[in-house]
Amino acid sequence: MVRGILITFEGVEGSGKSTQVELLGRHVKGLGLDCVVSREPGGTSIGERIRGILLDPHAGDMDGLTELFLYLASRSQHVREKVMPALRRGQVVILDRFADSSIAYQGFGRGLGEKLVSRLNKMATRALRPDLTVVVDVPVGTGRRRKDGSELDRLEREDVEFHE
Repeated sequence: MVRGILITFEGVEGSGKSTQVELLGRHVKGLGLDCVVSREPGGTSIGERIRGILLDPHAGDMDGLTELFLYLASRSQHVREKVMPALRRGQVVILDRFADSSIAYQGFGRGLGEKLVSRLNKMATRALRPDLTVVVDVPVGTGRRRKDGSELDRLEREDVEFHE
């Protein structure tokens, strides 16, 4: 069975990871390789609807476990519907966020614990692991300044400590 390559990008809001994902996607396509660029949450019709709920600044105070389950639902659908089929076709898949984001935000940021989130991520991803994860590491303050002037989503409005 042919298997493509899965590359994921992680980093705080405003770190530039989305820009790097797009640039790498263009570069890979320029090399003549089949490439799928996607994001989490989202990437599918169901995932985009879940994304809307998760990032809605007017969604109010969402329970950490509820938040985690929504991310996992989006991720599970994304892996089944888009990521795995592309990998089976031998394509390069480049993702703006993946399972590591849930470990950081829900495991540590929400205090749910790395062990629980890792176990549930394994189920949602069907144990799929990236071939490469690129962490775009910038200080939280730098990321926030880059977002200055744009409307912040629900997670971007969290305290600095949540993002560290």
